[in-house]
Amino acid sequence: MSQCIKRAHRLLSIPAAQLCCTRSRIPHHMLLKRACSTASSSDSRTEPYTIVTEQDGIRNIFLNDPKKRNALSLAMLEALKSDLTQDTDSQELRVVIISAGGPVYSSGHNLKELTQETGRAYHEKVFATCSEVMMLVQDIPVPVIAQVQGLATAAGCQLVASCDIAIASDKAHFATPGVNVGLFCSTPGVALGRAVPRKLAMEMLFTGHPIPAQVALQHGLVSKVVPHEKLEEETMAIARRIVESSRSVIALGKACFNSQITKDRNSAYSQAGSVMVENLSMKDGQEGIQAFVEKRKPTWDHTFDKK
Repeated sequence: MSQCIKRAHRLLSIPAAQLCCTRSRIPHHMLLKRACSTASSSDSRTEPYTIVTEQDGIRNIFLNDPKKRNALSLAMLEALKSDLTQDTDSQELRVVIISAGGPVYSSGHNLKELTQETGRAYHEKVFATCSEVMMLVQDIPVPVIAQVQGLATAAGCQLVASCDIAIASDKAHFATPGVNVGLFCSTPGVALGRAVPRKLAMEMLFTGHPIPAQVALQHGLVSKVVPHEKLEEETMAIARRIVESSRSVIALGKACFNSQITKDRNSAYSQAGSVMVENLSMKDGQEGIQAFVEKRKPTWDHTFDKK
């Protein structure tokens, strides 16, 4: 764990996992090469499950299994986990985008992995890994954006619900159809129930019927709906805006938001007020205020160092 993250953890008493996660020893320039080696050795697949590119602080994780509708197989989940934990305490990384191609963003779990033949232990590993990935999305210190071009179902819908921001094409749809095949979407319901009102979540879980992007927007499952041809442009515009801000301030704010949202009102205000005071003691907190007063662009330090 980096020293700046340790200091933030001590200051805020927020679980360390919400401010950082395991640091990979693989350097940034090896990202694409590493992504191309993520294919499972247990099958004949030669293509990577994810393709990772990174430029100007923006990491794009592209789900790359269109023949299986970008199913969140164990291999895909393990690739996502690796991609999300790669150098997350580096000041160079400022935002993550999870995108896909084709008509399906992600169809959720690969049901062929969940048959009786694969066994209970394997099933437990699949769901444990999936839960770990969904929590990582919220626990890493940089914002994670879902760029949703098509259908997101079951654990795919869970992934969208878990992301900090979700930009959807006007052609996108969302569903939790597990009930239709005898496997209730219980784990997707954890993320879905925290993103949309209870009544809509239960309707989606009980019926399996998909909802269009505009309905998802109305109820808070996605942040914005844009014309299909402008999806990448709009997503990148938001990502670039995030890059303009202080990495440490955003990390502090993301961790505080996710922590306080689970508390009662009084405790939440108490925590958030303390975090704002600590924010003011940071170099970037004072730099931003000073730049505002002097009518200039701030020069960020991107650390938790005190003024």
